Amino acid sequence: MKKLISLSALLVLLAAALPGQIRLNGYFSSDYTQALGKSSGRWSSFNNPAAGLIVSGEWTPQFDYVLEMRTGADWKPEIEQAWAGWNYSEAFRIRLGLFLVPFGRMNEANRPYQTLLVAYPYPYGEAFPASWREIGAMVEGRTGIFRFAAYIGNGLAEADTPADGQQFSDNNKNKAFGLRAALSLSQELEIGGSYYRGRQDAADSRSLVLYGADAAWVTKNVRCTAEYTRADIDNPASFARGRAEGWNVQLGLNFGQLTPLVAYAKSKADDPFHGLGWTAAGAAGAGILSNHNRWALGASYALHTNILLKLEYDIQKDTLLGRKDNVLRVQAAVHF
Repeated sequence: MKKLISLSALLVLLAAALPGQIRLNGYFSSDYTQALGKSSGRWSSFNNPAAGLIVSGEWTPQFDYVLEMRTGADWKPEIEQAWAGWNYSEAFRIRLGLFLVPFGRMNEANRPYQTLLVAYPYPYGEAFPASWREIGAMVEGRTGIFRFAAYIGNGLAEADTPADGQQFSDNNKNKAFGLRAALSLSQELEIGGSYYRGRQDAADSRSLVLYGADAAWVTKNVRCTAEYTRADIDNPASFARGRAEGWNVQLGLNFGQLTPLVAYAKSKADDPFHGLGWTAAGAAGAGILSNHNRWALGASYALHTNILLKLEYDIQKDTLLGRKDNVLRVQAAVHF
């Protein structure tokens, strides 16, 4: 907690000291979770407190910056973003530093006040890390109905699961690259595709390749989004290639401040080399084999322009284990 307060104070002082136009924004949230299933037992808890502060601004019309601090696991503060940008035009902008990876729609907009659901939908946070960040360079732009973002950086490291590959210093000599491109077919409809490729192991011998596709149809009264992600995981020659994939669909209906929604998500993985017991030294793990899905029924209510209340009832099923669990989730999210 002391580190969090110190970093928050540092961001505030930094915002006051930096020249040019400066903005200070923040957010915080907290959950209540109640497990109702027979498989995992019945329990309830107030949990998942989260907070973040964002300092952003422009030194000149062409040069800007973003510095974001956010609480991570166990309330430990983490740097979410720290980059400087050069804006040559709307069609060509460069970011240098630590940035959120433009893969799919959700990774750059995953803060509690930006999502309708309480729990992250599959396979977000499973096929790749939640709040996936990269240190490197990114070029992005928009022209007409087309927009793009391409980046190069350290990439994801090999880990026991694809969700645990976040790194902030390169574990090999290879530099990973990726991109996302999107077409705005109308004011309401956008489709996009994402790609990532990098070597994951210390010996630079095995690749991790990610593919993504997404679509969003958003009107005054309807919000419908869909995403698909697949990860192809190279393994040693004596093991078959691993794969993790999943997709989700969300439909929300806007009735003023109230948005009831329904969502479905499915995720599965088959990787004979990684999993529990895997080590970076080359020891094989127990393997990963999973297949689960989740129906989510809920609603969000904008109590105020800056206050969002969410209610979510999840019906979860693990196909391989034959387990069914229902979970009730409530969240209050504030931003300023």
